[in-house]
Amino acid sequence: SEMCIRDSFWMCSVPFPESNSLYTIYYTFMNGHFKKFKSAVQEQIPMVIKAALMLHQSVVATFRKTAINFHYEFNIRHLSGIFQGLLMAQPAQFQEPEKLVRLWIHESERIYGDRLVSGENLASYKGLTAEHLKKNFSKFNMNRFFQANNPENLIFCNFTLGLNNDRFYDQMPNDKLEHHINEALREYNDNNPVMDLVLFDDAMKHVCRITRIIASPSGHALLVGVGGSGKQSLARLSAFICGYTTFQITLSSTYNLNDLKVDLQQLYFKTGVKEEGILFILTDSQIADERFLVYINDLLSSGEIADLYTNEEKDQLVNNVRAKVKAEGKPDSRENCWNWFIDKVKSNLHLAPLLLPSR
Repeated sequence: SEMCIRDSFWMCSVPFPESNSLYTIYYTFMNGHFKKFKSAVQEQIPMVIKAALMLHQSVVATFRKTAINFHYEFNIRHLSGIFQGLLMAQPAQFQEPEKLVRLWIHESERIYGDRLVSGENLASYKGLTAEHLKKNFSKFNMNRFFQANNPENLIFCNFTLGLNNDRFYDQMPNDKLEHHINEALREYNDNNPVMDLVLFDDAMKHVCRITRIIASPSGHALLVGVGGSGKQSLARLSAFICGYTTFQITLSSTYNLNDLKVDLQQLYFKTGVKEEGILFILTDSQIADERFLVYINDLLSSGEIADLYTNEEKDQLVNNVRAKVKAEGKPDSRENCWNWFIDKVKSNLHLAPLLLPSR
């Protein structure tokens, strides 16, 4: 019976942390990171954390999971994603407190807004953000980003000075966005098969969104759009901007799970041993066998794919990275070397599944 089965297990319920606990956790990270910033910027940290927690509660209450919107389940992982973005700020670029607030607005919209499925939902989300801005940051005028007609773009990315200059996370000047992305497209076309792209405003914003995701360790970008909307082209351009190569499986009538396993082994070697940055582009038509999803799920969740290697193959990989582990001053035990290898894979291998929207 159900009772007998339940009695056979030790069960642990972990509720969502209280707001005070979350505040303490995030304040510890934020306070440590922002110690070198100007005091005026540091003073905004408590209000930014408070606003982030309040907005998260509003999003959870407003956007409920349904059979259609089954991914509307916002939890502590999403909240932590916002603070991960805030921790990318550096003192040289963030001299003014208002800019930190703008970064919070941007990171929140990337985490919450980009997951919403309709214009109506996005408008509701922006209304929530504007409401919390008035409550917590009334001295800063952010209306230009929320006005109904021609709102000003608010974009942060790591190529604000162009493709071939220093990289840091900063706000992209609106008069530079088109220039920098078209420059990247020209350089891409000079070195690769030509992509005849028309980079309208939304396409450029998508490039900034994708680069933001795949620039982070374990950053994987799910791109959903109708056929011919440019998902693959924008993914390739975004990878080029990040300095990555792209990879796609070569599907044939005989391509099977073992072939995928070989491809993944090659990707892991390049990203984990050679430390090359790679964007693995996977379309829904390339998922020829549902068992592919087992490997893909392991790649997305932990980076470590069960049964991808035999023990002998693992030993060979461990020996390949042993010198690099030693060079970092770490004991070169088998476990340390393997974990170092997996960490490099998670930092350098990024997946971009390209899917069609459900009807």
